[in-house]
Amino acid sequence: MKNIGTKTIETDRLILRKFTLSDTDDMLRNWINDEEIQSNYGEPVYDSLESVNELLNQWISAYSDHNYYRWAVILKEKNENIGQIAFCAIDLNHHFADIEYCISRTYQGKGYATEALSAVIAFTFEKTALNRLQAFHRGRNTASGKVLQKSMMKYEGTLRKSFYYTDENVYDDRIYYGVLKEDYMKNRSLS
Repeated sequence: MKNIGTKTIETDRLILRKFTLSDTDDMLRNWINDEEIQSNYGEPVYDSLESVNELLNQWISAYSDHNYYRWAVILKEKNENIGQIAFCAIDLNHHFADIEYCISRTYQGKGYATEALSAVIAFTFEKTALNRLQAFHRGRNTASGKVLQKSMMKYEGTLRKSFYYTDENVYDDRIYYGVLKEDYMKNRSLS
C-alpha cells in the first residue's frame, strides 16, 4: 500500500493543504463554531481560540503519519480557510477510506465542496494505492448528497434511522455513496 499522506492539491479556485495554526481565525469565523455545520459533519463545536489551537496541534502532529489525510480548504481569491476535507477512517488491509468534508455556510452552494471532493478523489486514485472511497450523508443533509453525486460517487444504500441526534432526540438515516478506482480511471479515459 502506497501512502504518501496529505499533499497540497490545487484546483481552479481552491488550494487544499495541510492545516497550520494560522487557520485558527478563519476556522472560527467560517465553520468550526457553527452548530449546524459541525452537526452535519458529526463533530463538536469549537468556540474559542484555545480549543481550536488544541485541535489544530493534534491535526498538525498527525501529519507525520503517512496514513493521515486531512486538508484545509483554502479559497484562493481571499486566501481564506472555508472548510476541510479528510479521510475520517482508512482501512489499509482492504484499501479503502471513508471521506468527510465541510464548507462554511457562507460559501455553500457555490460548488466548492464538489471541487474539493473531486480533487481529492483524483489525488487518491492517481497517487495512492487505495481502491475505494466511501462517504455517507445524513438524511436531512440533502445538499451533501448532491455533492457526492456530482463528484462521481454512486448511491449504495440507506441505513434507515441509524444516526441519533442526542441534542434533538431524533433519529435520521445515513445515506451511503462510494467510488472505485476503476470507475474513476474509466471516467478519466472518457474525458
